[in-house]
Amino acid sequence: MAENIDQQAADFLAALDDDWARHIAAVGPCRHAAKPAREPYEALVRAIAYQQLHAKAGDAILGRFLALYPGASFPRPRQVLATDESALRGCGFSASKLATIRGIAQAALDGTVPTRDLALAMPDEALIEQLVSLRGVGRWTVEMLLIYTLERADILPADDFGVRDGYRRLKRLDSTPTRKQMIEIGRAWSPYRTVASWYLWRVPAKP
Repeated sequence: MAENIDQQAADFLAALDDDWARHIAAVGPCRHAAKPAREPYEALVRAIAYQQLHAKAGDAILGRFLALYPGASFPRPRQVLATDESALRGCGFSASKLATIRGIAQAALDGTVPTRDLALAMPDEALIEQLVSLRGVGRWTVEMLLIYTLERADILPADDFGVRDGYRRLKRLDSTPTRKQMIEIGRAWSPYRTVASWYLWRVPAKP
């Protein structure tokens, strides 16, 4: 996301109320770090590799996976599908993750996972609906694709506990909002819900 957009978003959020203003002043400028050069296929495979793992464990598994394809910055879908399953399992993927990754590779070939150019032209909800049809790919995973690969400015991952509990801490609430409540609350942050999420992930445990 362009730096000036991030600043516009921070200014917009800080103007909402004193809680937002104090938090944004404490955190400082938004340092949202997207990876816009990646194709959706690569972004999804990387996301699945790290799913439900600490970063170091995900790094190790992804490193072993990439080592299977020397000379390639990232393997193409056909390469993944042509790789012996035992070699892929040896990277540390569970059977479920392996099935999901192979499914993503096949979906990239048949067009269900669009190219970056096609994805950029698709509305948020249309892309979410298309990709959650894949085994093992949930809404949160596609939202991370929209935020970090396609640089969409108005994404609120309302299922994300870090976002919801960040809001609880920001507002010193007794309980964490539900997904439905978070969606309603977040309407006030549009069209900058991506940056709002970034700041909510950074609310300290004890304000």
